[in-house]
Amino acid sequence: MEENNHKNNHQSCKTRLLPKRIILVRHGESEGNLDTSAYSTTPDYKISLTEGGRAQARLAGSHLRDLVSSHGPCPDWRVYFYVSPYERTRSTLREIGKSFSKKRVIGVREECRIREQDFGNFQVEERMKIIKETRERFGRFFYRFPEGESAADVFDRVSSFLESLWRDIDLNRLHSDSSQDLNLIIISHGLASRVFLMKWFKWTVEQFERLNNLGNCEIRVMELGHGGEYSLAINHSDEELLEWGLSPEMIKDQKWRIDGNKADWNDHCTWYLRSFFDYESDSEDDVERS
Repeated sequence: MEENNHKNNHQSCKTRLLPKRIILVRHGESEGNLDTSAYSTTPDYKISLTEGGRAQARLAGSHLRDLVSSHGPCPDWRVYFYVSPYERTRSTLREIGKSFSKKRVIGVREECRIREQDFGNFQVEERMKIIKETRERFGRFFYRFPEGESAADVFDRVSSFLESLWRDIDLNRLHSDSSQDLNLIIISHGLASRVFLMKWFKWTVEQFERLNNLGNCEIRVMELGHGGEYSLAINHSDEELLEWGLSPEMIKDQKWRIDGNKADWNDHCTWYLRSFFDYESDSEDDVERS
């Protein structure tokens, strides 16, 4: 019976043409990662990868291909890429793309809304150092760089991208075939990727502040669970999730999503409600009498 339910859920998800996986990838090591003085002479969007960064991207491509081609209920699979317009992300895509044959790639789209956070006037190196120290004191999410953006600003544009992504999926603009497993690979930046996960999983600002940045070419795999929810816990261990900054409750939520149904989320994730309310009683009668 359980096996039949699994098959029915899988077939239902396939009918809706939901991607099997949504994979976030940070760009490879850039000249700016190696030496921050690079920003003094080169615009942020033109910062290129180092040779080490290109090697990281090629290795990531090999890892991604192994991941999406692993044996499962559907041996046929395809990939669709979204990429930030920055030089370092586009170069990362070129290297990753070497691991995929042409027939496996449905398409690619440059997406400006998943670009790097705008840090303002990067040319004044000492000023930027002081500003970043100030951000650490006042909180990474709401602090806005002078002439630049806050993480909250990035959240707004990433949220807009997510709405477009869902329309692409619902209207099958990605030209996905129901007989194939679709894998969406989003090549972006550290902050944009963390904000994407925050939006997707309904993480609070407090939870976002816990998160550590992705390493260069580090990967986050959101895979479709049996009940139609996406989870990080299918491909990543508890140790990895803890290392990334997820709390035990956030990890518990990811595990629930492997089999959980969206309609039951509030009942199974009561910790989320408790983060907003102080409930001393579960009895409505007690509330009325008080």
